[in-house]
Amino acid sequence: MAMHIRNLRYPGLELDEFITRPREAWCIYGENRSGIDLFIDLLSGNLHDFSCDILDIPKQPGMLSFQIQQEIFEEELRRDNTDFIGKIDPGTRVCDFIPNAHACLPLLRAFGMDRCLDVGYRQLSSGQCRKLILLRELSRGTRMLIVQNPYEGLDQQSCVELDQALCHLPDQEIELILTVNSTGDIPAWCTHLAVISKGLLEHAGPRDHVFSLLLDAQQKTLPTQQTAPDVYQAAGQAPVEELVFMKDGHAAYGEKLLFSGLNLTVRTGDHTLITGSNGCGKSTLLDIITGDSPKCYTNELRIFGRKRGSGESIWDIKRHMGIVSPVLHREHRVPGSALQIILSGLYDTIGLYRQVHEAEKRTGMHWLAWLGLQDRAGTPFRKLPFAEQRLVLIARALIKRPRLLIFDEATHGLDDVHRHALLDLLEKIADQRLSTILFVSHRKDEQRPFFHQVIPLEDYAPRGLQCLSSPTAAKN
Repeated sequence: MAMHIRNLRYPGLELDEFITRPREAWCIYGENRSGIDLFIDLLSGNLHDFSCDILDIPKQPGMLSFQIQQEIFEEELRRDNTDFIGKIDPGTRVCDFIPNAHACLPLLRAFGMDRCLDVGYRQLSSGQCRKLILLRELSRGTRMLIVQNPYEGLDQQSCVELDQALCHLPDQEIELILTVNSTGDIPAWCTHLAVISKGLLEHAGPRDHVFSLLLDAQQKTLPTQQTAPDVYQAAGQAPVEELVFMKDGHAAYGEKLLFSGLNLTVRTGDHTLITGSNGCGKSTLLDIITGDSPKCYTNELRIFGRKRGSGESIWDIKRHMGIVSPVLHREHRVPGSALQIILSGLYDTIGLYRQVHEAEKRTGMHWLAWLGLQDRAGTPFRKLPFAEQRLVLIARALIKRPRLLIFDEATHGLDDVHRHALLDLLEKIADQRLSTILFVSHRKDEQRPFFHQVIPLEDYAPRGLQCLSSPTAAKN
């Protein structure tokens, strides 16, 4: 027997009995706030003060979670020597991140990371970072691997590569447990499936049987549609204007070209989907548009009809933008409650540093209610689970009803209900021409008809470029 839990009791999570056996590959499904995050905390040793009759779980399992990815990012920031060496510090090299990396070349090839050995951690895309952490845990000889939302941030080819690598682990007597928030992410190759709902272990058993029970239950339970807050209900249509113009767009890191020859025009209502493989420069393109990359000055670029580098203030530009990205999420390391973080979107600050009006507070609370998080208004942002943090940042971007919504993998960590609710809202925003949307996504289920143009960015990348992304952070 590989794992045995009996009569575990903790606020928000109760497990009567959960048993796994060698050579089984388990997938645990749960919506946001179902208790699945507490289950991860239990397995990783971060859950305390619970009662349990039997708790037989492997000690020090290999772990990939959003929290661990954030901790590694913050440690890399502490080690950043850019200010002292006079050039960008790329961070810990891949070959130094993985013990005895050259002996692990077959595994690196299986994950599509064998060409990245000399690339620094902060040069990798977020999807590549997730693969790197998995490789690190496997190379340490772990006998149990726990992976939270393994496919988030990965392009389609990387998902295939990850599946090929993971599906063989049980045969090597490595206990494998995946947790997912979307039924579309439940892999066909897992042998067993469990469903956590409302803090209870609702089903557990062979995959196909439990999967059919899960789909039947979802078809009978239709989510309640929430009305969008008044800021969008009462808003008028945005006037038609040029929002983004780029001619022969290009970006490089050092001598490595990310993309070139990109011609892009976005006018009001030209909702745009940007796709492409991990590391092809999707987030770099968005950074150029938002002004977060100095490459905005080396490109022929107009934002809101004004040429970049003509004396405009970055804050004058950003006050017309609502932005959600992995980098923005990582940089929210400041104190502040969920409500305060949402309200900070009115002032384009990381954190809230001024008094707000009661009307603004009411609008913020309306957004929290739309997200189903009204009881989290006073909870510190850093204490929220990853998915709830992401929902708060989405509301932060939407609250001011910007002319341009820029969403870079905004739905990471969201369950099906919240993912589709957000996309439904964006569709209404698009239909009513309230804001114009730039949206980066790898997921096919997010490619809605309201996207009037699709930019496959890897079509503008040089052949063979698979590793390098933004020089400032891991973001694709």
